[in-house]
Amino acid sequence: QVQLVESGGGLVQAGGSLRLSCVASGTIFSINTMGWFRQPPGKQRELVATIATYGSTNYVDSVKGRFTISRDNAKNTVYLEMNSLKPEDTAVYYCNANLRTSRLTGFMNYWGQGTQVTVSS
Repeated sequence: QVQLVESGGGLVQAGGSLRLSCVASGTIFSINTMGWFRQPPGKQRELVATIATYGSTNYVDSVKGRFTISRDNAKNTVYLEMNSLKPEDTAVYYCNANLRTSRLTGFMNYWGQGTQVTVSS
């Protein structure tokens, strides 16, 4: 079994910063891409940022220059540093990991339970 547990969400004023963390635990053989998605109120879930095993990153245009994704492979952990936060960043943020549980299985996507980020104006 695999668990992804996020932490670090909360309430912050516009212009402020937050750092999200997500730890993957359980039966993990290897992790491919890790990433963060978000779901604003009343909207669909959207990609925020992804990071490949050896560090190449991808960001949605609306967060470029403000958010930074990073990972610690030894700790099976992915981070999202969020600066210059805006009210439109308010959402539930979900961690995602594409991983396999043994060398005999294929890669599958796993999700965390989500953490709320609220940015007040």
